[in-house]
Amino acid sequence: MRRGQLYRVHQPPGDPKEYRTFAIASRQSAIDSRFSTVICAPVFTNGYGASTQVSIGIDEGMKHDCWIWCDGLTSIRKSELRQYVGSLSGAKLTEFNRALAFAIDLI
Repeated sequence: MRRGQLYRVHQPPGDPKEYRTFAIASRQSAIDSRFSTVICAPVFTNGYGASTQVSIGIDEGMKHDCWIWCDGLTSIRKSELRQYVGSLSGAKLTEFNRALAFAIDLI
């Protein structure tokens, strides 16, 4: 499990959909630790190009174009991250980092 990887989660807490894809946002040391959860950003079909959103698509393992929403950060149990979808390229990971920083007001 690595930062920037995408996983499909079955019945995520508080989500009306049966499945939702999430991008792992936690730092690698937290992912590798004994903590049972990691911080993730949800992926939605719709987006509008906000500074806190990153467009992704087929190149990242998705079936169609969609958006990572960094304003919706949530904690997900590592054990729920079983269905690997794909990962962000170096350029997309840079966009993701910028969107995360903007979302938590570090920029």
